[in-house]
Amino acid sequence: MIETEQTVTIRENIDKVWDFARDIRGWASLMPGMQECEVIDDDNSRWILKVGVGGLVRTVKVQVHVDQWDGPGRVFFTYKLEGDPVQGGGAYHATARGPAETEVVLTVRVEGSGPMAPMWEAMGRPLLPQLAKGFAGQLRDKIEARAGDGSVAATPGAPPSPLAGLVAWLRRIWNALLGRSGRD
Repeated sequence: MIETEQTVTIRENIDKVWDFARDIRGWASLMPGMQECEVIDDDNSRWILKVGVGGLVRTVKVQVHVDQWDGPGRVFFTYKLEGDPVQGGGAYHATARGPAETEVVLTVRVEGSGPMAPMWEAMGRPLLPQLAKGFAGQLRDKIEARAGDGSVAATPGAPPSPLAGLVAWLRRIWNALLGRSGRD
């Protein structure tokens, strides 16, 4: 089993953060390689992702189940890959740090089983923290960009437009590729 935890501070109040967090399609849109998100009901969805490690690229189908919606502060979820012995889960914990600031802690765990489990864990151990960090940063940028374009109430210090969020996201990716530390 591998697990990671990422913390991100979002310059928006907890209720506005929850407005985004309670929409499963919003979460899915942030996943790298997202091809499609089919919402089955309030707690279940099926995500189709293109994932790659090195030269190997595959399409995977993931059943995602929200075990508990406890907004605006908590969400617990589990998932299972279709056709692969991989499952896992995680949580979203949000805490108001002021009237216009929310700290979000995201945890994710991956559990492989069967004879391929050691391979899944060996490949996933270095990648999971990077994926979770990128996801947390995108979550922050998306919510702050919505605040900046008026679709969520703007707060002092929020980026002035969605373009600012995109630029910040691209800068973090560039820095990660070059091995420099970013804002997170």
